[in-house]
Amino acid sequence: MLRIITEDRTRKSTSSRRELLRICGFGGLLSPFVLGKPLTAAPTDADIPGFGRAKSVIVVYANGGQSQLETWDPKPQAPAEIRGEFAAARTPVPGTLVSEHFPRLAKLADRYTILRSLSHDDLDHGSATYLSLTGRFHTRKSSNPPPTPNDFPAHGAVLHRVRPTSQFPYSAVHINGPAFVPLIAGPGQNGGLLGRDFDPLVLGDVNRRAVGMPGLSSQPGLPTVRLDARRSLLQSIDDATRQLGSNRNLGEIDSLYNQAYRMLASPRCRDAFDLSQEDDKLRDRYGRNRAGQACLLARRLVEADVPWITVFFNHNARGQDVKPGETDFYGWDTHNDIFTAMKNHLMPRFDLGFSALLEDLETRGLLETTLVVCMGEFGRAPRIALEKGFAGESPGRKHWASVYSIVMAGAGVRPGAVYGASDAIAAYPALQKIGPWDVTATMFSALGIDPAAHYHDGLGRPFAISEGRPIAGLY
Repeated sequence: MLRIITEDRTRKSTSSRRELLRICGFGGLLSPFVLGKPLTAAPTDADIPGFGRAKSVIVVYANGGQSQLETWDPKPQAPAEIRGEFAAARTPVPGTLVSEHFPRLAKLADRYTILRSLSHDDLDHGSATYLSLTGRFHTRKSSNPPPTPNDFPAHGAVLHRVRPTSQFPYSAVHINGPAFVPLIAGPGQNGGLLGRDFDPLVLGDVNRRAVGMPGLSSQPGLPTVRLDARRSLLQSIDDATRQLGSNRNLGEIDSLYNQAYRMLASPRCRDAFDLSQEDDKLRDRYGRNRAGQACLLARRLVEADVPWITVFFNHNARGQDVKPGETDFYGWDTHNDIFTAMKNHLMPRFDLGFSALLEDLETRGLLETTLVVCMGEFGRAPRIALEKGFAGESPGRKHWASVYSIVMAGAGVRPGAVYGASDAIAAYPALQKIGPWDVTATMFSALGIDPAAHYHDGLGRPFAISEGRPIAGLY
């Protein structure tokens, strides 16, 4: 029998207190304790399921908006204009169906939980991606705004603020980034109001070469003593420059230099980015493409104790408009030609790479302490239609945020289950409605950080880590 997880998700409004603190800020007068809660306060309820079960979080981000009907929530009994062209595949979990074009992931359905009741009301890629990657609505909802220094920080940047790792120069790494939504790098991917010091490390196409960061490779003609001498010379120049006047940009560059030297000084860190150390068969299993090798590198970074890794499974929400012949550029923004794009380009690589990541983590005993989250910014409309103004000659599905699906696995998440449900045509939540803010709270809780605690920006202003609550029914 299909196992659907249920729980009471009635949210209590705490916005008035938090909003007052966010607006007022109180400059630098506030101590590291806000309303009695330290920066990384332990949860008041010691029985929060899943709390502290994860050492790392991997977010696999489906840029562009996966169609729930063609992936995790097929509706085979719906009319043809709703259900689409694809059939549903049975899984080892009785009653749980996924797309026929996810053959590997269908076999692994007893390893993950499908959440079918995500919902919000932001309908454009830029601001909805911001919501997904920060857990907060953008001030310009349903738009494609550029990044600004006043943005809320990405999840990994918040983690670096509240609990920076001592094992790695960066607390967060974004792979196959940045995410273009679709023509510019969207907001919510950097340190935002925390500053450049908290930016995640961003890597682009790691499939182009064996070493994800070739600049870290040891140079035979550059021994450690020469590297130290160069660093001392650079420091002397910077000190002299500072005497001429303060320079904020110089301070930001200093931070980047320090992080780079820490990485150069650590053989363990350098090795983490070297995909050539992996067996060729395993690299083939992940897929010799941008997204597949990004997933493989994510596993290596988990082994290197990086606590937050985001894989942009496709770096462009709708790159097929620019390079229709290159599968690496396809995104999930399938307004038209949805069935050809998904069947021939998007789904085979996703099925290969994401299934390899789950299997590899489990085989190595890493899934028990790694929370894996596959999500996008929203889903697609329940009715198929040809949209004017978009490339393509066959129908597709427009943006739809009222309900969509994500997947979670590992770190105590109950395997082989479904959380919540959509209605008969996958248009609205029918059971257990949740939002991206709850996903944010769940991820921080899994790392042992109370999502209701606060962090401070450079002006001492307090901000709640999350405005949601952990999804207790997952565990």
